[in-house]
Amino acid sequence: MFMLANIIIGLTKVLDTVLTLYFWIIVIRAIISWVNPDPYNPIVRFLYQITEPVLGRVRRILPQMGGLDISPLIVILIIYFVQAGIIPSLYELANRLKTGGGF
Repeated sequence: MFMLANIIIGLTKVLDTVLTLYFWIIVIRAIISWVNPDPYNPIVRFLYQITEPVLGRVRRILPQMGGLDISPLIVILIIYFVQAGIIPSLYELANRLKTGGGF
């Protein structure tokens, strides 16, 4: 069972790192959107391409707020929830598998 536990720990670390990176990408996109960036800039295009699929889905769920876009805030809160709730639970599951506690 220790191999499964190590795989879970490895996947959990990767998930945590990816979520942290995505958090910062969303923050950077939100900050850049305040200054009306050049849409042809490759960095701006990359930020929009990587965040728009998630932010667009959240925008469709949220009601119109008169031009105020809170979708980045909602996605950041979801990332925080996953990092504070699900990631530690996966670590705990892996530790229990290592010690023989099972599911």
